Amino acid sequence: MKLLLSTHNRGKVREMKELLSATDIAVTALDDLDSLYEIEETGDTFEENAVLKAEGYGSKYGLVCLADDSGLEVDALGGRPGVYSSRYADTDRERCRRLLEEMRDKEDRTARFVCCACLYSPEPAVIAELRGCPAAEGAVFYPDDPCIVTVRATLEGEIAREERGGGGFGFDPVMYLPSQGRHLAELSAAEKNAISHRGKAVRKMIELITYIKR
Repeated sequence: MKLLLSTHNRGKVREMKELLSATDIAVTALDDLDSLYEIEETGDTFEENAVLKAEGYGSKYGLVCLADDSGLEVDALGGRPGVYSSRYADTDRERCRRLLEEMRDKEDRTARFVCCACLYSPEPAVIAELRGCPAAEGAVFYPDDPCIVTVRATLEGEIAREERGGGGFGFDPVMYLPSQGRHLAELSAAEKNAISHRGKAVRKMIELITYIKR
């Protein structure tokens, strides 16, 4: 099976390819296609944006497509930056610094990373077959859109008061994980993938894709 990863984000591509490396799935990213075709993320939720990308790119190239939309929800900021996480500032460093500034006087530091992954197939029968898969528990199927299935996962933590670590990307340097006693950016790639929101969602999708390939 050839699987298209519908993102230009190099950090996401790296993480998703690492998660898929133990499978025999042939993975292609958008940059590998050398295409200027772009899907706008106009949804109000992570789910809506993931579906837009999976369906948009999957139908364009006629491939089974895996898309995700991820972001950071900070309770003291009313859930911001949320779906606008990647547009919160121009660079990862600027995003982290802006967040630390907004959180400077906040006592409630609770936050979570959210990932919604969407799997699209040009053939509705492929997705319909997944309803009988044991791994489908917790997955969402759409009667009005039979070509897709989505999975949602989270990683709970706290916004730190300073940046630490050189790994990962995005807000990882300012996300403190009480369960680990470290910032997310201080974890190795393997450690992060084992617990992260994207790791959880993509592993669930791998189970579903493996069921398709059986």
